[in-house]
Amino acid sequence: MSYRLILFMLCCWPAIAVAGSKIIATGGVTTIEGNAGGGIVPWAVINGYASSDEWGVTAFGGRVGVNDFSLNSAGIALSLDNRWEFSYARQRFALESIGGSLSQDIFSVKYHLAGELLYTAMPQISLGIQHKRNLDFALPAAVGATSASGTDFYLAASKVLFHQVAGRNLLLNGTLRATKANQTGLLGFGSATDNHYEFLFEGSAAVLLNYNLAIGMEYKQKPDKLAFAAEQHWRDIFVAWFINKNVSVTGAYVDLGHIAGQGSQTGYYLALEATW
Repeated sequence: MSYRLILFMLCCWPAIAVAGSKIIATGGVTTIEGNAGGGIVPWAVINGYASSDEWGVTAFGGRVGVNDFSLNSAGIALSLDNRWEFSYARQRFALESIGGSLSQDIFSVKYHLAGELLYTAMPQISLGIQHKRNLDFALPAAVGATSASGTDFYLAASKVLFHQVAGRNLLLNGTLRATKANQTGLLGFGSATDNHYEFLFEGSAAVLLNYNLAIGMEYKQKPDKLAFAAEQHWRDIFVAWFINKNVSVTGAYVDLGHIAGQGSQTGYYLALEATW
């Protein structure tokens, strides 16, 4: 399924009532990898608003634009019983300053292990698996990547703390990821000199200004396995507007550091999401 088709679905799907019982905004938004979370970090929450004995579907489309590159990402997710999340995302990374593009498919499963975002002292804890397949491996192979596919594993914990910032609620998330991915898989996986998993930290914090508007920031550690260019960590500052339980919009300022030897890459992220 191409990102153009999913964007068409987002724009043209008729407005319908959502049966999900979860409170608005508690499903987060969809990351560039297709999982519920912020823009670049998966959270422990399950996408959409399906609670116990309910199911829901979420589709999203988003674009990152920085100095020398752009990333289009689109996908769809199925949530079941506020316990399982199954998702698919297609990414296309355009090398705008040097020409060409890279694409990958991401197939993910997330399982809600324990705790709750709102109702228990224990944070919500979830385990996630992302299997990634690079569709344009010639360039990654040329710069030293050893594999066109790889699997990431992550453990995430998310919690809303009430009345923490000027009387507003605060969401905190921490994610521990095991990965071999170069530039999240767009430049393949591993290298001849380093083909081991690394355990890396990803974090998010967001203030809920009201019931449907959040502002926050994220930080994502990255491995550095390819000798031809250093890979740097990612950061963003985002605003998420949950218009209703059907539609949300996310905008962000992103700092992706140096990519593939090109200078500091800063710019924007914009995403649209529909849930039914």
